[in-house]
Amino acid sequence: MTLIRRGDPHLAVRSSEGSTTVVLYGELDLVLTQRVRPELDVLAREEPALTVDVRRLAFCDASGLGLLVRCARRVRARGAAWALLCDQPALLRLIRLSALDEILRPSGTRGAGAPPRPRGPLSDGGRLPA
Repeated sequence: MTLIRRGDPHLAVRSSEGSTTVVLYGELDLVLTQRVRPELDVLAREEPALTVDVRRLAFCDASGLGLLVRCARRVRARGAAWALLCDQPALLRLIRLSALDEILRPSGTRGAGAPPRPRGPLSDGGRLPA
């Protein structure tokens, strides 16, 4: 599995055996969210299993959380596997306080970046954020 830097220095993608991992770097604020959204949208729409690794983020604001939720919902709504790798206490606390832990399902580690098996449609009917 090879880590491939995309056009944006804050995003790298690696794929192996039907699983794709996106690694985000820097600060996931409004500016970075707008820059990486198009690529994440494509991956969320096409990949059979998607892991987003935010362990290298220095910061994440509400727009960043919104992007992660959008991505998780799109992946899971079509029955694909989703995983969020996060080991930062501040970000995990923000996810918990925002009541997004069931949607994002953060985990500190995942063997070889493989997301868990899909659990079926979302409890909200798979509706996507506007």
